Amino acid sequence: MSAVRRPVVLCILDGVGLGRGEDDDAWATTPTPNLDHFLATRPWVPLAAHGRAVGLPTDDDMGNSEVGHNAMGAGRVFDQGAKLVENAIGDGSIFESDLWRELVSRPTLHFMGLLSDGNVHSHVEHLYAMIARACGDGVSRLRVHVLTDGRDVAARSALTWVEPLERLLAEHREAGRDYRIASGGGRMHITMDRYEADWEMVARGWRCHVHGRGRTFPTASEAIRTFYAEDPDIDDQYLPAFVIAEDGEPVGRIEDGHGVVFFNFRGDRAIEISRAFEDDSLDTFDRAPRPEVLYAGMMEYDGDLHVPKRYLVAPPSIDDTVGERLVGAGLQSFACSETQKYGHVTFFFNGNRSGLIDPKLERYQEIPSDSLPFDQRPWMKAAEITDATIKALSEGRFDHLRINYANGDMVGHTGNLAATRVAVATVDLCLGRLWKAVRKAGGILLVTADHGNAEEMVQRKGDRVLTDADGRPLVRTSHSLNPVPFVVLDSQDGLALRDDAAGGSIARIGTTLLQLCGVSAPDDYLPGLVELP
Repeated sequence: MSAVRRPVVLCILDGVGLGRGEDDDAWATTPTPNLDHFLATRPWVPLAAHGRAVGLPTDDDMGNSEVGHNAMGAGRVFDQGAKLVENAIGDGSIFESDLWRELVSRPTLHFMGLLSDGNVHSHVEHLYAMIARACGDGVSRLRVHVLTDGRDVAARSALTWVEPLERLLAEHREAGRDYRIASGGGRMHITMDRYEADWEMVARGWRCHVHGRGRTFPTASEAIRTFYAEDPDIDDQYLPAFVIAEDGEPVGRIEDGHGVVFFNFRGDRAIEISRAFEDDSLDTFDRAPRPEVLYAGMMEYDGDLHVPKRYLVAPPSIDDTVGERLVGAGLQSFACSETQKYGHVTFFFNGNRSGLIDPKLERYQEIPSDSLPFDQRPWMKAAEITDATIKALSEGRFDHLRINYANGDMVGHTGNLAATRVAVATVDLCLGRLWKAVRKAGGILLVTADHGNAEEMVQRKGDRVLTDADGRPLVRTSHSLNPVPFVVLDSQDGLALRDDAAGGSIARIGTTLLQLCGVSAPDDYLPGLVELP
């Protein structure tokens, strides 16, 4: 194949889907002249970015940035973490390994992870299945360290998951087993940092979970109710760390000889806490005393760095990626985002592979993110990403460039509609600058998203908006099930979309990108989205 037109730029508007156009739709209610003009004048279609279209168990499962970038970079749909774990629990294979047998032989077994049914990083039913099996395998002392969500589920829904867990563990105690919640806190305050943006988050989690240091409460549900009462504006993702204590002593410190399972299946926010347990050379915070434990991840979170060393379920094996195909054809690529999404246009896009595929042909650029709540800086680093990409375009050496604007997702997760509108307006402004540079270079700009978020900012049941006791709409902080746009901007206006493009999976972007770069896609890739001249 001969190239259609290079450079080919893939621009991912993280968390910007196609919504209802109502008052809570940050895209529809914000002046976005560039996006509006693109949709009015350029070929575009909606694509599926959730559920089975990206390898999740059901079409009720929201897409997320990890699986979205995996799909685009793989050109195919692979079973993802949630489905792999569900299958391993369903057929019992997760419990047949030597690792599981070693874990249940320890004097205390700890489970740590995100407690919700969001199915983006974890699922509460996976935890329940492991608790039940641990009981059946004779574990007499078990502790759970809960990370409250409020991001992939409703903003203040922690008690929905904590109270049933407390009842379950109480039933075990009545049967003579010492099972309890030991500690917890919000996912954006402790433990679940990613891309080394804020190691102090991990340090707070370590002090809480491992050392039992923090504000103490008799139960997790009492801790959550207290935090709600003390700060009416706080949501679950930012809850302070808490420790469950009895007679003044923490009930669940992690000590020498114990077993620890981090039950999140998604990797990006599990790597750092895994390293804290395993990496002898880690010096980002004081871990002392660091207990000698048997640590296991639900999955392998980084296949190149082999973090963690031991895990219960093998991750998807994604081979022959778009990045590998481009390198194999001798083409040069540029990838750029800010810290919060840098790993998505590199690690996840490359099939969960760390580092450059070929240093001679690739350049990856990370723009450091601000370490502040995103609704306080809704513009984030979109301008800097645009500057870096325009500079790379001006060099004239890159055949393919891919970038991610994190604003729609990261600010959308705060539930702050006004800030999310600023985020969307910022991205739109940057898109105008980017398209001008792509057009000057004689290239093609593909604009899409990895999943929805910013376009649906209140909770609904069907067509009805859910409200609180005072009649105010309940804020939505999670991803959506909405399709995402795929827009083709060709500097020479020579491209059209295939008749079967609408409604397809975002995995079809992989083939599209290769074809536009003049590279044949493998036979097992999904069909492309454009009609080639």
